[in-house]
Amino acid sequence: MTSEPLDGPSRDQQVEFAYRIALRLLEARGRSEHELRTAMRKKEVPGDIADEVMDRLKELRYVDDEAFAESLVGNRVRVSRRGRTRIRRELQDKGIDRDAVEEVLAGLDPEDEWAAARAFAEKKARSMGRLERHVATRRLRGALARRGFGMDIVAGVSAEILGALGDERPDEVD
Repeated sequence: MTSEPLDGPSRDQQVEFAYRIALRLLEARGRSEHELRTAMRKKEVPGDIADEVMDRLKELRYVDDEAFAESLVGNRVRVSRRGRTRIRRELQDKGIDRDAVEEVLAGLDPEDEWAAARAFAEKKARSMGRLERHVATRRLRGALARRGFGMDIVAGVSAEILGALGDERPDEVD
């Protein structure tokens, strides 16, 4: 018989287990510190072990909330075509510090946001068929607002896109 206690995994095993959880998540996509800590908590990793793993990941630069936020903002504007409000909410949901969120969003080029709104609105307007102008306007504005674009962008882009379609849409209800 051995004199080793049978109460569970050693500290080194717990650290390795938590480290693997984090790496597995990071392989799929970038994650915030909050997301990784939440995943470890769900797997019942003790707080001190999670702290040790997070320190190691930060030291290796696998976790950097500011870089993660900048990357996410760029992706959401260019690829997903989302606005500032929706991106802010998503970053806060991912546990990014409010000051860091505001700093990253301050660096967002308004022209990029307008271009994203325009691209989304053009695609959305094509799918509206031959709706009456007031219905198309209401739907397009709602879709842009749900994407997180500010009211100035919503009004400007919807007027621009629907104005470009001009006479193709009926103006009044029959």
